[in-house]
Amino acid sequence: MLYQYEPKKIPAIIFLVLFGITTFLHIFQLIRKRTWYFVPFVIGGCFETIGYVGRLLNAGQTYGEWTTGPYIMQSLLILLAPAFFAASIYMILGRLIVLVDGEAHSPIRVKWLTKIFVGGDVLSFLAQSAGGGMLGKAKKQSDVDLGEHIITAGLGIQVLFFGLFVITSAIFHWRIKAMPSLRSKQLSIPWESYLYILYIASVLILVRSVFRIIEYVMGSDGVLLKHEYFLYVFDATLMFIAMVLFNLCHPSRII
Repeated sequence: MLYQYEPKKIPAIIFLVLFGITTFLHIFQLIRKRTWYFVPFVIGGCFETIGYVGRLLNAGQTYGEWTTGPYIMQSLLILLAPAFFAASIYMILGRLIVLVDGEAHSPIRVKWLTKIFVGGDVLSFLAQSAGGGMLGKAKKQSDVDLGEHIITAGLGIQVLFFGLFVITSAIFHWRIKAMPSLRSKQLSIPWESYLYILYIASVLILVRSVFRIIEYVMGSDGVLLKHEYFLYVFDATLMFIAMVLFNLCHPSRII
């Protein structure tokens, strides 16, 4: 069966509406503030919204007779959305470092920082996409297992690069607090607040990715895939909070 439980309509509707609202606000903020480097983040929001449309469509179908189209749609889009969030989050740090004239305090040169982390994000995205595509077309258990292994590897890459990103951000933060640049002391923009937002968003995505890794390692017989509420607690809720954080503290001031 596609699901190990009966998907419910109510939570799918709730998160469809929630992600729809925050994504609409992000689109408005993006256009109004011309924060074009935040386009990947908005794409991630669109993925989340459309993904829960897929879950809602399956929830409206008879138990055990779910169609594969909505299932693949929700599986892939909800799985891949955080990779788009990550791409924009990585770019924010580079712009913050330039804003405060703090490249001397960064453990990685700015011109390489975004390339390294976005490159890792692309690698993670491609692995998860390939694994998700295999799962969608799998006819044999061996194909399912291979798809899950590839997705797990992709999520592992995401966790690795996010962990390195948090460490890089923390080192830069500690150094510039110890020896502030002249510009960092003169700025009226609350650049340090944006760093804390990056930490929070990064932890939210890290927790979500670790949850997904455990989910795929445990497999279809595992408790995480047998109960729908785990997805809403450790994926949907965390990603919604991450999106709202950047609605409230939009990075348009550090273009």
